[in-house]
Amino acid sequence: MSIELGISSFGETTPLKTTGKAISHDERIRDLLDEIILADELKIDAFAIGEHHRKDFAVSAPEIVLTAAAAKTKHIHLSSATTNLPTIDPIRVYEQYATIDAFAPGRVEIMAGRGSFTEAFDLFGYNIENYDDLFIEKLLMLLEIDKHEILDWKGGKFTPKVDHKGIYPRTQKPIPISVASGGSINSTIRTAELGLPIVYAIIGGNPLDFKPMITLYREVAKKAGHDLSKMPVSAHSWGWLNQDKDRAIKEYFYPTKLLVDQISKERPHWTGMTYDQYLESVGENGAIFVGDSKTVANKIIKVMEELGLNRFYLHLPIASMPHEEVMNAIKIYGEEVVPKVKEHFKKKEDKKRLNVKWKD
Repeated sequence: MSIELGISSFGETTPLKTTGKAISHDERIRDLLDEIILADELKIDAFAIGEHHRKDFAVSAPEIVLTAAAAKTKHIHLSSATTNLPTIDPIRVYEQYATIDAFAPGRVEIMAGRGSFTEAFDLFGYNIENYDDLFIEKLLMLLEIDKHEILDWKGGKFTPKVDHKGIYPRTQKPIPISVASGGSINSTIRTAELGLPIVYAIIGGNPLDFKPMITLYREVAKKAGHDLSKMPVSAHSWGWLNQDKDRAIKEYFYPTKLLVDQISKERPHWTGMTYDQYLESVGENGAIFVGDSKTVANKIIKVMEELGLNRFYLHLPIASMPHEEVMNAIKIYGEEVVPKVKEHFKKKEDKKRLNVKWKD
């Protein structure tokens, strides 16, 4: 299975350090399209856009942004990060992504999740107590829609019965669907049993702590009889790049602390971020990938090797940075980091094949 490197974004709109003011939502969405186009020109493998319904993230409808990007790109794979299934109709999800696929055939993916933030439950009239059950039922329905043009769905507690109805438009091939997880054991087991690819959000602690979880995922999938070669394991982590390593570390602290401190006010199990904690997070064993191209590439290689990852998404950035600096970070990632990481794994694979040849 080939190594893939992508970028993820939520279209953040937090106050900039330079001005103390937030970028407007419409400007951030236009900037985001420029960033995707640049990533495509640099041959970065994928760009994934998250769904949120709050002031500090501009994108509430990733499908529309992805449609605009699909019409203006040629190579890059386009995905949600995530599509929050508990608060959306699976039929509409399929219809929307099948429509995007018409502009970018074979380049569209759905990354399904329950949603890290829960504001959409009240907004769309869903009960947060059904958080997990809503996701499971709607995911199963989405998988059926993806497989069958004519849908026969018996319905359930949260989805209506559909009696032999066609769902259109259709794609030439099924739309790839993966599941995003924060590291839940239950989510890992369920995703493996379904034979779906998984994407872990690794944003705190030591990334290598996820190794037992990934081992469990593969063991369960194998026991269930699934083909592991069709089940890539991915990680999504925060990061930032600059030509100057020290500058990258210093300038990324403000937006990261801003967002972490805000989330800590909303979640009892989160705490505000100190500079020492930040330095630990961007250090060799931390979950944030910040620095120059050499530092970030080496850290990605280490984590991908140790965890056995097939895909890695660098989240650029997690809170607002000036657009020109974001474009610069994407350029460094595409021109220096991605080639270095891919070359490392190519040499590793070539060596492995050579050893097999000699043994034969």
